[in-house]
Amino acid sequence: MTAGLALHTDKYQINMMYAHWINGSHHTKAVFEAYFRKLPFGNGYAVFAGLERIVNYIEGLHFTEEDIFYLSKQEEKYDKAFLDELRRFRFGGSIHAMKEGALVFPNEPLITVEGTIFETQLVETAILNFMNFQTLIATKASRIRQVAGNDILLEFGTRRAQEADAAVWGARAAYLAGFHATSNMLAGEKFGIPTKGTHAHSWVQTFRSEQEAFDIFAKVMPDQVTLLVDTYDTLGSGVPHAIMTAKKLEAQGKRMNAIRLDSGDLAYLSIQARKMLDDAGLHYVQIVASNDLDEGTILDLKAQGARIDTWGVGTQLITAADQPALGGVYKLVEREVDGVMVPTIKISGNPEKVSTPGKKDVYRIVSKGSGKAIADYISFPEEKMPPENGKLKLFNPLHPYMRKNVRDFDAVPLLAPIYDNGELVYELPTLEEIRAYHNSQLNQFWPEYLRKLNPEIYRVNLSEAVWEMKQKLIAEYMEEHQEENHDD
Repeated sequence: MTAGLALHTDKYQINMMYAHWINGSHHTKAVFEAYFRKLPFGNGYAVFAGLERIVNYIEGLHFTEEDIFYLSKQEEKYDKAFLDELRRFRFGGSIHAMKEGALVFPNEPLITVEGTIFETQLVETAILNFMNFQTLIATKASRIRQVAGNDILLEFGTRRAQEADAAVWGARAAYLAGFHATSNMLAGEKFGIPTKGTHAHSWVQTFRSEQEAFDIFAKVMPDQVTLLVDTYDTLGSGVPHAIMTAKKLEAQGKRMNAIRLDSGDLAYLSIQARKMLDDAGLHYVQIVASNDLDEGTILDLKAQGARIDTWGVGTQLITAADQPALGGVYKLVEREVDGVMVPTIKISGNPEKVSTPGKKDVYRIVSKGSGKAIADYISFPEEKMPPENGKLKLFNPLHPYMRKNVRDFDAVPLLAPIYDNGELVYELPTLEEIRAYHNSQLNQFWPEYLRKLNPEIYRVNLSEAVWEMKQKLIAEYMEEHQEENHDD
């Protein structure tokens, strides 16, 4: 259980909570949805992650006496009775969310939070923080996985991550999306992720010779020998010395696991090293590569014929270096007015920022014939899915003339109940179950949606009822706004 994170929020959340409390509107019911507007990395999909951290946060969510004392010293001079209200605070709302490992797309609800405006406002910042970061890293990891094929992937990013939480939870996000192990021991302990490591250049530099360093390392851990061969001269000394160590291990009935390349032309060096190992009869010794790798570099190295079996990916993954933020948002879609829940919309001069009103469900429309996903479909909870006539009309909300009717499909609900009136009703899956679910999700999509470059755009469609509600609220706003301008 995570405690002490109640103030892991923006100050304006506390100020809005206070204003609602003073106004007497803090018990007003509200529904918020968290989603993102644009896929990261130019990818064809994103991978939802962060739910376990969100559940841990909600389970431990309360204001400590230290929190209350800190708030009492703020320049806003919060009323003592308000601080007492915070002392008693526990989350009593309802949450629905995608399952971790799910393939998700822009402008569809990933998380729905329902409750009083008081509690739904407080949790916004933390939920976005956890969802945005872990979804970003899981997406990057899955993207690398698509390029690496059947090769082994190791997460090596801890020392370049933005602090400890990013390193640990980033390692988890990478693992759920297809990486095989991490170098981070805390992530291994906390989540049961396999851990892998070799040795540093400093190990070799510590000894009088490279050969001595290799032999001592192999003597200490004869069943876990991977030798870093580029401290001095990769092909001139590193690989030959590693071969000598491997032969000594063979004499003991042992086998060396691998050599590691961490600098230089990895394509050329791996090809030459593979030949040297094979010529020495060491066909079983694998080659591990590291050095600022990402999906682009790995793809290029494979195209150049690199003989690399295992990729250690660090900085570019754990920092999502080419796009270090997902940009997920949390928007009010429904509010209580005179005891009735009514949809609400955010209007913006940027069309992509206009929100879609009303609490919504998300379904994946899957062909019964191929078993492949056709589109995601967003509808109101009161709409029947699938329709009684068995036919579903899909149209692109940005280009309504692009229409398609589908039959013979399954409508798979994507949002699972996580909390119901403050009660946790979802059993968190194991990390291995999440990995398996992610793989099943990938298998549900045609390759054109998964490719690294110029992926096909997957359809996310609104039901006619949702589309019409959005148009109605936009029209009402425009009419009211025009009347105001006319009165001026």
